Amino acid sequence: MLEIKQKPRLHASWIDRHAREIVEKLQRAGFTSYLVGGCVRDLLAGIHPKDFDIATNAQPNMVRKKVWGSYVIGKRFRLVLAKRDDQQYEIATFRRESKPEDFENAEDQPVGDNFFGTPEEDAIRRDFTINALFYDPVKDELIDYAQGMKDIEAKTIRMIGDPAARIIEDPIRSLRAIRLAHKLKFMIEPTLRAAIQSNASEVAKSVLPRRREEYLKFLRLDDHVPALCELYDLNLMEHLLPSLKLVFDDNEKRDLFIQYMHRMEELTWDYKDPVEIYVPVVLAFTHAMQGTPDFENVRDRFMKDELGMFKAEIGDVLHAIKRDREMPNIQSFKKRGFRRQKAFLSQSGLSMILRVARMEMTMSPSELCFWENQLSFGPQTYSQTEHHPSSTEKNDDVDHDSDATQP
Repeated sequence: MLEIKQKPRLHASWIDRHAREIVEKLQRAGFTSYLVGGCVRDLLAGIHPKDFDIATNAQPNMVRKKVWGSYVIGKRFRLVLAKRDDQQYEIATFRRESKPEDFENAEDQPVGDNFFGTPEEDAIRRDFTINALFYDPVKDELIDYAQGMKDIEAKTIRMIGDPAARIIEDPIRSLRAIRLAHKLKFMIEPTLRAAIQSNASEVAKSVLPRRREEYLKFLRLDDHVPALCELYDLNLMEHLLPSLKLVFDDNEKRDLFIQYMHRMEELTWDYKDPVEIYVPVVLAFTHAMQGTPDFENVRDRFMKDELGMFKAEIGDVLHAIKRDREMPNIQSFKKRGFRRQKAFLSQSGLSMILRVARMEMTMSPSELCFWENQLSFGPQTYSQTEHHPSSTEKNDDVDHDSDATQP
């Protein structure tokens, strides 16, 4: 049977119903309200949006009063979050750049970046032209103050304003430009590309949590390897991920690292979980750099100080990479009582350990099959010919072992 799949496009049929309802609610209350940013850009580029953000001239407290289930967050940048089912919708008030007169009266001075303005003022303060598009789903109107539609059609990432000045203002824009170019399969406009390269050192001035957020988005791309290569080509890797630059400087190490990264989907099943994303990266880095002087300290620095991994994440990742060699002997496992088997199988990260073992071929096919069946179906009942349990093991309600969860 022929299956016809409609390509995503900017049309009422593709708009999330909750997002439309919020826009309509605010409009009925007399406020200007649009869908904005990534959702509009992605639909115009033929991509399914992950989120639907809303912009309005209603100030945060008024939005909270008009939109049920919403609450105000932030101080430097106040906005409203509205929860619907398992989704959250950001509702931001139109912003503008600050003016000298804003600082004349200290009592009236807004906190942080809360200078509210018009839709046009909001559009031209955004980073790229393709992110400055507004869409009214009620009237089915596209509002384009920055010629973003022209760049969507030309498949171009273009900065609003002077690229160098805007990068110095917020260096994370360099990472965003590269990521969006690879996500959308767009080209980076030449003056922007030159500004990214000439201001590469500026990115190191950004805070690590924001860089970490961008790295995770890079690694969630359908094809993240070319995006990582571009970080190297534009000299950003030297300032952001110097340990990884050591890998890319050496052809053999780089090829090995990329070979592992191309197999990321074998290990990462849940791209919302940072640990599952980091495991293949650290595994690839480990193989590429293994045997180099002070390797473990270099790897620790790469994880903590460069990728911005948390202590618990580092522990979980290293546990997944090393633990397959510590899996218990199958016959030994079968001799355990049901409760001890269940306790062992309930350990977090066991599935990832087996995925790593499969990729690394550190277990035989029969061993992998056994452990994967255990995870799928739980502890099995084994025949008496395989094992004659002692009286203590027969009583699953009695467990004298304090290390029941240990291999």
